[in-house]
Amino acid sequence: MKSPELLLPAGGLERMRAAYDFGADAVYAGSPRYSLRARNNEFAKLDVLQQGISEAHARGKKFFLTVNTIPHNSKLKTFMNDIAPLVAMKPDAMIMADAGLIMMMREHYPEMPIHLSVQANTTNYWGVKFWQNIGVERIILSRELSLEEIAEIRQQCPDIELEVFVHGALCIAYSGRCLLSGYFNHRDPNQGTCTNSCRWDYKVHDTETDEMGDAKLLKGFNFHQAQEDANAAFEGINGQKRHPYADKVFLIEEANRPNELMPIMEDEHGTYIMNSKDLRAIEQVAKLAEIGVDSLKVEGRTKSVYYVARVAQAYRKAIDDAVAGKPFDYSLLAELEGLANRGYTSGFLERHQTQEYQNYLYGHSIAKQSQFVGQITEIDAEGWATIDVKNKFSVGDTLEIIHPSGNQLIVLDKMKRKGVETDVAAGNGIQVQIPNMHGRDKALVARVIQNG
Repeated sequence: MKSPELLLPAGGLERMRAAYDFGADAVYAGSPRYSLRARNNEFAKLDVLQQGISEAHARGKKFFLTVNTIPHNSKLKTFMNDIAPLVAMKPDAMIMADAGLIMMMREHYPEMPIHLSVQANTTNYWGVKFWQNIGVERIILSRELSLEEIAEIRQQCPDIELEVFVHGALCIAYSGRCLLSGYFNHRDPNQGTCTNSCRWDYKVHDTETDEMGDAKLLKGFNFHQAQEDANAAFEGINGQKRHPYADKVFLIEEANRPNELMPIMEDEHGTYIMNSKDLRAIEQVAKLAEIGVDSLKVEGRTKSVYYVARVAQAYRKAIDDAVAGKPFDYSLLAELEGLANRGYTSGFLERHQTQEYQNYLYGHSIAKQSQFVGQITEIDAEGWATIDVKNKFSVGDTLEIIHPSGNQLIVLDKMKRKGVETDVAAGNGIQVQIPNMHGRDKALVARVIQNG
């Protein structure tokens, strides 16, 4: 079994370095003006981008540059001038979605490898063959595919690289095709300015039909109780019984727009404007490797160093174990539970999880949670490590020292601040010192919360 590439997001140099330190083979970063990450993108500065690419190549790693907007006419006028200095930096590939931009890149820079962005929503092997015929080297497949569909694409297209998302936020629409942000804030998701409107705080109201046949607010209605009653009465979606809410219209109200009611539809599959759970497909890594997927991709260019490090470390182990023929390590699920998330799902890869997976989640992962509390910035000759504190921790806490050489659990028995012993690191904005940290340079520190 070939080891798939582990591809991590990088919104800046520190996160790029953490990704490589903790096991990534490659990173991807947003280009200035033409990527879907216009905010929190240090690589929008050309000198920082050049430094990132140079550092990656010095380490023998790869650096991919996203140029994946679907531009309007105004951006075409400057594209070729803007792209020239980026090509000159020699990223390992350009991640692109727009057919016109790809055409121009192939014409002017035929030596530059092109990876087709997930924004192109490639869902079948004819589409893969089309892009392959015009010179695209890798296809980042749509998030909406199952393992069986990915396997069929690999069988039909054996000689092109395939990449699959395995972790991170899921778009409530086909990736990047949602109009909510543009509707609410005039910020187009496919121009790099999505405000994640699908994740705002919405209240749901029932409706009644007026004399004109339009939906209007039904006052005094307990939506959640009615939903529970309807779901309890529902027996299935295979023709046995139609869901009571099928084809029904509801009104939603966003917290910052009171009395601005918008109609939505809800049926047995859900309320489609609401936010998705986050993707976590670490349990499917072995199957994806068996299929022959070339690259496993993590989403999150705006995430923290802690997120990048922990996700990279977990998926690195999952890949290495899979290639070595070892069984899946269920403790990796608990490692990822400690990260901020909106609940996890394997997305469309698998519709149902095994009973073993369900038992693990309820029996174990809840018992170990962690909170990022700081990062080691320096270590003195006696082994005292200075920690830049992010969240509160205290003497007596169990801390996890997260380092590329391996993680370590300790019970903190002493701590100093400005040379004076203290019991509590009160929170963000201060520095403290903890002992016995030789060899743990730049480690991340998390407080372990034991609930069981």
